[in-house]
Amino acid sequence: MKIQQLAIKYQEFTSMDEMQNDDKSLALAAIEAIKGAYAPYSNFCVGAAVRLDDGTIVTGANQENAAFPSGICAERTAMFSAGAAYPDKAMVSIAIAGGLNGVLDHNPTSPCGACRQVMAQYQTKGGKDMSIILVGDGKILKFSRVDDLLPFIFDNI
Repeated sequence: MKIQQLAIKYQEFTSMDEMQNDDKSLALAAIEAIKGAYAPYSNFCVGAAVRLDDGTIVTGANQENAAFPSGICAERTAMFSAGAAYPDKAMVSIAIAGGLNGVLDHNPTSPCGACRQVMAQYQTKGGKDMSIILVGDGKILKFSRVDDLLPFIFDNI
């Protein structure tokens, strides 16, 4: 038997002013996207913004439904929209922001497992690492690639 250790590196910011301009604009787009959330059951509103390799930004927000689990997360809304509208463009970054009743939470909002898997699939499809920016009012985390949030990615393509 062999014991292995997995380590990841990420950046932590206390303010958007510390971020590069392209990351800051993506984070602000995710915060703005929160306004499109429909969350009458959880009241937890999430916005996401995806940057494509040509600089285009596509946003999405979570959409809940009384027929659980028919709703969809903000991240998948944005990624599926980008994938449908720009099928030949790689997704190079995604920012996620959320909070109760549309107010940005102090801590960053982390994507669910299903969203992480979809991110992994689009990262593989695009052939480029997709960075992930988790936005909170008190701190912001940036991961260089999906593998940092989903090690041992399931990938059959």
